[in-house]
Amino acid sequence: MNRRDGDGGSRRNHDTVQDHDASQTSPVIAAFKVFQQELDTKHDKYERLVKISRDVTIESKRTIFLLHRVTSVPDAEDILNEADVKLDGVRQKIGLIAEELRGEDIHQFHRAFTPGIQEYVEAVSFQHYIRHHSLISLEEINARLVFMRTETHEHKGSCEAPPLSAQVLTFQVTPSDYLLGVADLTGELMRMCISSVGNGDIDTPFRLSQFLRQIHDGFSYIGNTGPYEVSKKLHTLRQSLGKVEDACYTLRVRGSEIPKHMLADVFSSRTTLIDPDEGVV
Repeated sequence: MNRRDGDGGSRRNHDTVQDHDASQTSPVIAAFKVFQQELDTKHDKYERLVKISRDVTIESKRTIFLLHRVTSVPDAEDILNEADVKLDGVRQKIGLIAEELRGEDIHQFHRAFTPGIQEYVEAVSFQHYIRHHSLISLEEINARLVFMRTETHEHKGSCEAPPLSAQVLTFQVTPSDYLLGVADLTGELMRMCISSVGNGDIDTPFRLSQFLRQIHDGFSYIGNTGPYEVSKKLHTLRQSLGKVEDACYTLRVRGSEIPKHMLADVFSSRTTLIDPDEGVV
């Protein structure tokens, strides 16, 4: 009986070894190992893109905060030049995204970096408006996202220094990311309007009102045919436009009877009365 059990145990061990050897040479197992490696590689790349996008978002927000100071300084050119330096640093980080996406399908990783790109579009369009009083185009944004990278080519068995070659990398902001960034821009312009009123500037709100109305009309042409996120942000855009137009109404009707240092308080109190569910027609 023990002999039989011993023979059975050794037979089972032998079968286990054979199954293990067969699994090692199985084409199905080999294919799944390849899939596992590909998925791990894509997951790691996705996580790296998320981290870079987070850095782009942080630096873009800092640039926006800096640009809001233009309403309280006599010369805005110094702030705009400082914002140029910050945006150049942001573009270098976007260059890292371009390197990660080299040879990849951008749509597989789009969700990883789209928050940072939208924030960058918001920052660069905010700076462009302050400097030129117009909306930057998607082509102008993409024209600045061209990067030069140098690569070394090693030759085996050669003692000479490896030759260098320059490679051009480009990053293209998608139309949906551009629209979402412009939609967020309207909120910054509304805050700029509040700051301008607080500093006694009664010209900027009227200029902002006209500009925001043009952006709103452009989004209205898109309607529900655009991405779902764009239609969601249209409500926020309408709120920003409504607050700016309400400020212009206050300045036009009661501006002469209210001291300049009290205009911001009156404007802030009136904007809180706007119904959040009431859109601008």
